[in-house]
Amino acid sequence: MPSQSVQDYLKQAYKLQSEGNDKVSLSELAERLKVSAPSVTQMVKKLEKDGLITYTPYHGIVLTEKGKKIALEVIRHHRLLELFLSEIIGFPLEKVDAEAEKLEHAISEEFEDTISDRLDNPKIDPHGDPIPTKDGKLPVYQYLPLTEVSLGEVVVIKRISDHDPEMVRYMKDLGLLPHVRLRVLSKEPFEGPLKVHLNDREIVVGDRIAKSIFVAPVEN
Repeated sequence: MPSQSVQDYLKQAYKLQSEGNDKVSLSELAERLKVSAPSVTQMVKKLEKDGLITYTPYHGIVLTEKGKKIALEVIRHHRLLELFLSEIIGFPLEKVDAEAEKLEHAISEEFEDTISDRLDNPKIDPHGDPIPTKDGKLPVYQYLPLTEVSLGEVVVIKRISDHDPEMVRYMKDLGLLPHVRLRVLSKEPFEGPLKVHLNDREIVVGDRIAKSIFVAPVEN
């Protein structure tokens, strides 16, 4: 595998592309990685030279198939580790992302396979994100943010954003986790909070939280 820095760049570029960016700008990459613009420019030149990306000035970068393969391998390590830390070790959900970030570059393929076998070859991580397969396939699921659910509709949480550990902890405390069913009772106008019913109680969910929860209709 390439260096840790190269892996980090490719992983974040892949994630940004997956979020709807056909081409990832250097400024987006710098913001996501929390590095300076000159550092990104230097790394982009290296990645393009190594055949991992294509870069068009003023438009952005796109991962090549070679770059995608590396990115998906790192993402697979990360999400398997998150699930292992959460389910086997009992690590707090709000901390598994940061811990997996430290470990994802260090584990061997043998250790990856052992984790996968121990977890019965899982398809999703504890936040509801899909885990890439061993051969580099990543399922794409289309879920609605909670903010777009109609009043009275019963839905099941499929995924929660893991970008903010404090938000994850807050959602966990409220019981807003993958596989949980809820019903939207009311919505305040102008991006106001929602009131939802889950687990025999009613709770108020702010707009920022609601936009970080992704759901699907309950199948009859």
